[in-house]
Amino acid sequence: MKPTARDTEESKRRFNRRTLLLGGAMGATVAVLGARMRHLQVDQAEEFRLLAEENRINIRLIPPDRGLIQDRNGKVIAGNEQNYRVVISREAAGDVELVMRRLASVIPMTAEEMRRAIDDVTAMSDFVPVTVAERLSWDDFSRVAVNAPVLPGVVPEVGQSRRYPLDTDFAHVVGYVGPVSAQDLEGIDTPDPLLRIPKVQIGKIGVEKWLEDILRGRAGTKRIEVNSAGRVMRELERQDGERGTDIRLTLDADIQNFAQARLGTESAAAVILDVTTGDILCMASSPSFDPNLFVRGISHDDYTLLTESDHRPLADKPVSGAYPPGSTFKMVTALAALNAGVVTPDTKVRCPGYIEFGNRRFNCWKRQGHGTVELNRALSESCDVFFYDIAQKVGIDAIADMGRRFGLGQRFDLPVSAITSGTMPDKAWKLERQKADWRIGDTINASIGQGYVLTSPLQLAVMTARIASGKAVVPRLVRMIDGRETPVAEALPLGIPGEFLDAVRFGMHEVVNSQKGTATASQIVDPAMVMAGKTGTSQVRNISAAERASGVIANEDLPWNRRDHALFVAYAPFDKPRYAVSVVVEHGGGGSTVAAPIARDILLRAMSGGLPPLEAYPASQRGRIASMLKELPLRDPVTGKSPVRTET
Repeated sequence: MKPTARDTEESKRRFNRRTLLLGGAMGATVAVLGARMRHLQVDQAEEFRLLAEENRINIRLIPPDRGLIQDRNGKVIAGNEQNYRVVISREAAGDVELVMRRLASVIPMTAEEMRRAIDDVTAMSDFVPVTVAERLSWDDFSRVAVNAPVLPGVVPEVGQSRRYPLDTDFAHVVGYVGPVSAQDLEGIDTPDPLLRIPKVQIGKIGVEKWLEDILRGRAGTKRIEVNSAGRVMRELERQDGERGTDIRLTLDADIQNFAQARLGTESAAAVILDVTTGDILCMASSPSFDPNLFVRGISHDDYTLLTESDHRPLADKPVSGAYPPGSTFKMVTALAALNAGVVTPDTKVRCPGYIEFGNRRFNCWKRQGHGTVELNRALSESCDVFFYDIAQKVGIDAIADMGRRFGLGQRFDLPVSAITSGTMPDKAWKLERQKADWRIGDTINASIGQGYVLTSPLQLAVMTARIASGKAVVPRLVRMIDGRETPVAEALPLGIPGEFLDAVRFGMHEVVNSQKGTATASQIVDPAMVMAGKTGTSQVRNISAAERASGVIANEDLPWNRRDHALFVAYAPFDKPRYAVSVVVEHGGGGSTVAAPIARDILLRAMSGGLPPLEAYPASQRGRIASMLKELPLRDPVTGKSPVRTET
């Protein structure tokens, strides 16, 4: 059938539509390509010109500023300072050894430092910048910048470094930071990429370690443009990270400094708690060390001095030291017996200077004995025989249970290193640990804080705070995080009748304030600051029967490491307790002569808010105390500089 004119016309229309559609699509494609070509050739011409000259775009991490650590009043005890440093990346440097030799001719570098830097750079990925020199002077830093054209891959930077302005005062509590080690990374499932950059520092001990995650912050990034020689041309983009969170501790820098100064060169520890909140105001360990040495890279000689000292300056004695509490434990034995109903405050025991059990004699510290004593006098004069007697009546399990009520044998959850739980033994403990039955002799030894009983200075301070308050005070070290107050744990009643606590408290009062009390020389005469306490002297050696018969060798005649530990615990004011203190002086001798005076001074410092007032001391002691206070190497409370001679 022959197509009609109408059919022919319709075919032409369809062809024209297809032609137009195809032409439109081709036109649109050409327009898009043209626009893209214009964008590449005109809008991005500068960027591609640089790339054509072998420029590269690198992405680098920006370490965030570490959060500050402050004392309870906002004084900085761990801060940051500017650090002029040099970084190098292997990708941009090319021949790392050649570049490092050139760098060593510009700034002072030993052969060992240069070799270590080369090893660090070659151990990392090509593009990772590695710090090869830091804490440069401004002159050295400037020389690196001027010589940048002949130092491919080398970039001078201004970063942040940790600084501890109060150095030795908070070394054990706050700790220090150091380079990330393989051991550090082993304990982290998904390490922050920032931690894999050499020379990045993280907390190693103390608060710096245990609160690392919130102190570190989050890294930022920057895109930089470098040329074929590795020289940074410009910064294209920066995304700032998040600064670390500030931490405010419960510690008081001025009280801490006073305690450190007062402990002097002794191997010792001191802890002060606020009885009402559990806040730790002071946790001093002596001797101390300068944590700044570890941040900068401690020398072999300095480290050897610290590790080989018999006074153990690296040990955090308030929380890690475990000592026989000696007679400071007698309040626990007394409360266990009172609470069990086997004795009353008026129960009398005769002390001839010893008791005999089986074929063994257990001696009182007073060789001729105390005669007939009741609880008050037994505490004030520290009669051992009284506690030997009542301990046998109540038994070790009741004593251990009471000790645990007062915080002994417990590990408190604080952000510091190496916290000991001590030892609060009972029958089950000995059977499990030593596969042996508990003996009466073990109970007798434990009754006066000897034998298997071990406590830390922190635990002794908690024990004292609980005696003073009658509540289960919980120690707190972190006061604020990012400006927000951390909760104070509710101190629940201990469940011990008030008359029993009052009986023990009055005995502690008489320790310090009665004529025959073992610490009467350390009393506070200001009625508003009267102190109650308990002395303790714990043996670190066995005294044979032959030595007792001929006369026990005086502590001062023994080698230092064989002398008794000196202990003292106290709280004040007596009528309205606010502060509890414990002091332990390793191998110090007698608690009454060595530990008690230190504890009194620290308590007075806390109560008075300044130097201990001379009016609080007995008149006969004021001249000596004035001289002692004047010689203490205290920091200036405003500038923090040390030492400053104090005027009284």
